[in-house]
Amino acid sequence: MAALGKSRWQFIVIPERFFSPSSCKVISDSLPCAVTPLCPPAASPCSREGDQGERNFSCPDVRAFPSCSQTPGPGSTAGTSPSPVPWHTSVAAVTSKRLRDSGLCSFGNTSGRRGCPARGWLCVPQSKAGTLGEAWAQLKKSLADEAEVHLKFSSKLQSEVEKPLLNFRENFKKDMKKCDHHIADLRKHLASRYTAVEKARKALTERQKDLEMKTQQLEVKLSNKTEEEIKKARRKSTQAGDDLMRCVDLYNQAQSKWFEEMVTTTLELERLEVERVEMIRQHLCQYTQLRHETDMFNQSTVELVDQLLRKVDPAKDRELWVKEHKTGDIRPVDMEI
Repeated sequence: MAALGKSRWQFIVIPERFFSPSSCKVISDSLPCAVTPLCPPAASPCSREGDQGERNFSCPDVRAFPSCSQTPGPGSTAGTSPSPVPWHTSVAAVTSKRLRDSGLCSFGNTSGRRGCPARGWLCVPQSKAGTLGEAWAQLKKSLADEAEVHLKFSSKLQSEVEKPLLNFRENFKKDMKKCDHHIADLRKHLASRYTAVEKARKALTERQKDLEMKTQQLEVKLSNKTEEEIKKARRKSTQAGDDLMRCVDLYNQAQSKWFEEMVTTTLELERLEVERVEMIRQHLCQYTQLRHETDMFNQSTVELVDQLLRKVDPAKDRELWVKEHKTGDIRPVDMEI
């Protein structure tokens, strides 16, 4: 809404696409005098071209509007008028004159652009008198209350849902990273033990081949030197076998530990997953609870506004408006010849 001047009226901007010259007459015939549509004629083209092919209209002179006619009503001492106004339109003429005198019929540039910001305006009284005024005041109050409730909802949503989830996500990432590093260390340790076993097995195979070769040489040619080499090869083969057994034992220990740690780590991961799901569920339930409370409050305010709108009586408001503006003081008199 855009308030113009220091008056007791407000303008509701109705976009151009919702108005046509024919609909202006329908609205004018259906609304009471307190709500007067001001629609520029369709024959007044805009002096500037519209943006992106949109059809715009320039702001014509106020005198071009039928509801803002410069024609004075009966009993007026104004100058010449283009055409006499029928007596049944005197109330509209008085209304238009009051609007024109208060400056409310001016279609100035209130949107920072050249030209008319909209093709039609509806005047809504700010007065709390009348059934429409009550509904209007309650609507403004309910909108303000809803805005405050939405601010509180946003604050609670951030403090009770968003921040705890973000903190939990950071801690969850740290726990998962710790588990990943622990599993990776166990895997590396087990792989190193397996490599040591393969190396010891290869060394034992080489020692056994060397021992067999020395034994064959001793069978072909007997000598003290060959016997010493055979003894030395046997010692190395025995040592390689002991090394292999030791590496196999270490590998088995590492494999057993890896299996135990994998089971423990898997259970820990399952526990973290259950905790994650439960944490998200609780905070989403908190969100739905906050949303439900907000929706319940909004529904209560809408119901109150809806009740007042159903009680709006145009006839009663028209009577109050006539009494306030004293538009019924002037009465026609019979002409006497």
